[in-house]
Amino acid sequence: MLVRIIGNDLEPRHRKGQSYDNVRFILDNEPEFADCEKFWIVNRITAPDEEARIVELLQSRGQGFHTIPFEPDAYRQIPWNTDGLAANESRFTSADNRPGGHNASRYETHVRHRKNLYAMNNNGARNAALEIARGRAKWLLPWDGNCYLTRPAFRQIRAAIEQDPYFHYVVVPMARIVDNALLLDETFIPPANEEPQIIFRNDTVELFDEQYGYGRRPKIEMLWRLGVPGPWDRFRDDAWDFSRPRLSQDAGLFQKAGWVARLDSGHAHLEIGRAGFRARLGKRDEAIVAMLDRCDAAAIGQKLDPARLAFYDEDRLVAAREGQDAHARQELRACAEQALLRGPFSVMDKSGCAPSGDPHDYFQPAPYWWPDPRKPDGLPYIRRDGEHAPGTALYAVGSEAYDRTRLQQVLDDTAVLALAATVLGEPRYAGHAARLVRTWFLDPATAMNPNMRYAQVRWGRDNNEGPGYGILELVDLYFFLDAVRLIERSGALDERDSQAFRAWLRSYCEWLDTAPAAQFEFYRLNNHGVFFDLQRAAIAAFLGDGAALAKAGLHARERIADQIAADGSQPEELSRTRPRHYAMFALQGWTSLARILSSVDDDLWAYRAKDGPGLVGALRWAAAHADTLATIPGETFDKERIRPLLDDLARHDETAPAVVQPEATTLIFHPDCAIPPFWIWRRP
Repeated sequence: MLVRIIGNDLEPRHRKGQSYDNVRFILDNEPEFADCEKFWIVNRITAPDEEARIVELLQSRGQGFHTIPFEPDAYRQIPWNTDGLAANESRFTSADNRPGGHNASRYETHVRHRKNLYAMNNNGARNAALEIARGRAKWLLPWDGNCYLTRPAFRQIRAAIEQDPYFHYVVVPMARIVDNALLLDETFIPPANEEPQIIFRNDTVELFDEQYGYGRRPKIEMLWRLGVPGPWDRFRDDAWDFSRPRLSQDAGLFQKAGWVARLDSGHAHLEIGRAGFRARLGKRDEAIVAMLDRCDAAAIGQKLDPARLAFYDEDRLVAAREGQDAHARQELRACAEQALLRGPFSVMDKSGCAPSGDPHDYFQPAPYWWPDPRKPDGLPYIRRDGEHAPGTALYAVGSEAYDRTRLQQVLDDTAVLALAATVLGEPRYAGHAARLVRTWFLDPATAMNPNMRYAQVRWGRDNNEGPGYGILELVDLYFFLDAVRLIERSGALDERDSQAFRAWLRSYCEWLDTAPAAQFEFYRLNNHGVFFDLQRAAIAAFLGDGAALAKAGLHARERIADQIAADGSQPEELSRTRPRHYAMFALQGWTSLARILSSVDDDLWAYRAKDGPGLVGALRWAAAHADTLATIPGETFDKERIRPLLDDLARHDETAPAVVQPEATTLIFHPDCAIPPFWIWRRP
């Protein structure tokens, strides 16, 4: 019984539609074989239209088949394969695992290993084929869907089996074909020296190991167990590969016979010679990642409603509007009234100018960089960690020369006004919030260019462009975007405004995804990397970009092993001159990112890395050490800023005591604390 397994087209390894075309070629041309039943498995085709097309073809030709469905809800539950990563194994600590690194493609397939097992289901489908055939035939052929047998090739296999039926297995070498039409000539016999297919006698009990995924030796694992020699014995093992299996009790009980053709993949250059072999490996990994990323984008997309709040909690705002939280409502009104007296603000308002000379460019010097007193011109600037240079601190004297203070006022005031319009039901607040958005982002005369190219400039370095650290200054977009959603609901921003704002965000994302400075920030191993992910995830949720949101969830998990130690501490933050501030600052970023991800049911709270650290462990550590971490002399530290973290700990750690917030709890902190305005209304 020949059971062929039809899998997904994998571009760019295969041509689109190749699975269907190969099935049709087989049905049109392969002869019937005496005493051989043919059957098909339609194996987790991820594209519903393509699966339907293949099923219709099989039905129209009277073929027997079994469908193993791809179920999006089941796929959504498959975790990333990051919990096996130890510190110093992620893309953030190893340049070899980054794009362009020699191990990049293998790393990308490794972190998707579990998803690969489900979506590709290579060995799962082979075992299903064995189960189907075992009760119906003596010899079982669980073969790939692109396998084609000519009449002479089948006769050779049958003759060998009839001559030596005591062998438990038959190993059938494979020949790669770049022109299927050649197979129509029964005298055609190509060299067959590729990874073989295997025939099982029905009294064998060996099964394929379903922990081996497509692209990483799923069939070779069986060849190793059976003791079949070949070039696979010389393959190099990666650090993440399973240990090679021991020989089976059936090892050596095989014979080689005949040959089988592997039909054209649609890319002949990947099938020929040593160069084709090397290129094939890379394209295969690329194809696996691309297909799984599409599945992740679709899975997240089914849960993603761009109009729904991603950080603040819809139900809590409704409850507040109906009269709950009297103290918060009172303070909200007071803050909103003050915000009405400020702005609108623009990057054009600064007295200084970015090194580009364009007043629309955001400009802010790096806070801890000072003129070098040993140089006549002070260049290049030198770092004095924890000491703000004149004018670089929020709201400080001299900050009017730059943009950060005004940007922060836009973000904070817009959020307060939007919350007030929603909770207090007064449209005037939404109207002023809309003016803030239009002036900073949309009006051509006043709008900021969509980049942070000149944020945290260190004079005399990097051509007087920001190295990437300054992206942090726009991180509060995550709660600001909820404010924009609320303003849009009120009607204060019309459709034209909304589309223009999304166009600005898309341009900004293009800069985030391509600018060298942004990539530098993305790879930071401290709070900067976390806040980069938070910013990117929040924008993705707002734009309905399921692919980028899925990637943010992956990157967050990769970071945890490198940034949170086994005891829950954050070594990078504790190494700073203000460890107490930075430990809590970074945790606010982590918890806010977890909330954005939870808006699409991506649970970062429960995630644990290989050595056990996770957000809950980090919150426990912060709670235990909040009063013992050092501060620098003269630093004013708001002890109340631990409250949101304790609240999160109580919600996500069953062993932690419940936290009862006092009526007069602080609702607005200094922005350097990274605590959003009216944080009590955030998502659980």
